[in-house]
Amino acid sequence: MPGFANEVGLLGEIATTRSVFSLSCILLVTDRSDEQLERTLKGSRGPRQPGGGKQIAGPRHSFPRLVRAARSFPLPPRSEAERPGGVRGGGHLIDRQTPPTPAPSAPTLPATRKGSWGEGRVQTVAVTADESGMRVDRFLEAKFPGLSFSHIQRVIRKGEVRVNGKRTQPKNRLEAGQNVRIPPLRLDQTKPRAAGNEADEKTRAFLKSITLYEDADVLVFNKPMGLAVQGGSGTTRHLDGMLEVFRDAQGQRPRLVHRLDKDTAGCLLVAKTRFAAAALAKTFRSRSARKIYWALVAGVPKPRQGRISTFLAKEEHEDESFMRIARHGEEGASHAVTYYAVVETAGPSLAWISLKPVTGRTHQLRAHMAHIDHPIVGDPKYFSRENWELPGGMQNRLHLLARRIVVPHPRGGVIDVSAPLPPHMQQSWNLLGLDAARYDPIEEAPAG
Repeated sequence: MPGFANEVGLLGEIATTRSVFSLSCILLVTDRSDEQLERTLKGSRGPRQPGGGKQIAGPRHSFPRLVRAARSFPLPPRSEAERPGGVRGGGHLIDRQTPPTPAPSAPTLPATRKGSWGEGRVQTVAVTADESGMRVDRFLEAKFPGLSFSHIQRVIRKGEVRVNGKRTQPKNRLEAGQNVRIPPLRLDQTKPRAAGNEADEKTRAFLKSITLYEDADVLVFNKPMGLAVQGGSGTTRHLDGMLEVFRDAQGQRPRLVHRLDKDTAGCLLVAKTRFAAAALAKTFRSRSARKIYWALVAGVPKPRQGRISTFLAKEEHEDESFMRIARHGEEGASHAVTYYAVVETAGPSLAWISLKPVTGRTHQLRAHMAHIDHPIVGDPKYFSRENWELPGGMQNRLHLLARRIVVPHPRGGVIDVSAPLPPHMQQSWNLLGLDAARYDPIEEAPAG
């Protein structure tokens, strides 16, 4: 059979050629070590020639090509040492030339849920101008509304969140243009609140009843005395939790931009948008916000107008904490400045004063008034005057009101809102004959 003979002859020539080629390769390496010879025969490229010359290719054996199959879910992140070449991002290589052939026994893997941005994979996000100034934890909270705040704090402290490649802290502020590396996160889908929920409707009605001002970007509430602003140990009812009723379909909700003590009544500013939150945070950090407080204190301060400047540090006693006067340079001490002015008096025992804090330390006004021996009436932490009795007809509650707040609006203009006296303070004003419409001399106090 001529055709068959021709094929046999052709195969013989190929075999001869391969033998000659293999023999040539063996001759080329006869003067090398046994180890190098073995590497050459097994298919190694061979050692590089002196002077950077070409490598001498040895014969290669054909092994089945391994193809990494594309999975329907992202793989967990690898450590820096495990990533090829130290490349950040944790990407996985997939051969796109040869179609992946899944193993017959491979189990079906779950697919990633749609819409869970950032879940199961490393993300690198650039900080925008609107987000500049946000705390790292608040930045992540805004990006992932379905993630618990405690989990956000944990992944930051563990070093899984990086800013420009470096570890960070939850309280650190971000700047526009910085890159935030976000690890794979397991998100819980935000449960839609049932329409017509009776409890939510009551909460909305309550928040509407205490709203002093509202527009597309901000809210100003008249926070009642006794309502906590945020949750804590044993605190389940608080204003921050109530804001959940305003969460929209995208998972966004109003955000607090400053705080008031639980027993302090008055103006509380809340941002309705991420843009407003970032802008107002800058305003408070730069001390561009002007806040005025009213208080009823024991005795009449002398001089009638003044400036209090001290260092304050937190002190813990069993289950209670308070602020004490500290020395400059003492660990944990922060500088605190307050301007005060006497508005009106009720004899020598009581005075209505107006306060303008320059800084915003915890319990600053309460600690400062106690420091000059004129504590605020009804203060359970700082009122320690001996042989002093509360006048009849007055309630033994904290007489401190966040009377007015003046801040630049995030989109231009000025927000200027005042809160009325709470019921227990109005009762005292009526009893003492104080006129709430009286001129407030604190207006003339310096801004800083």
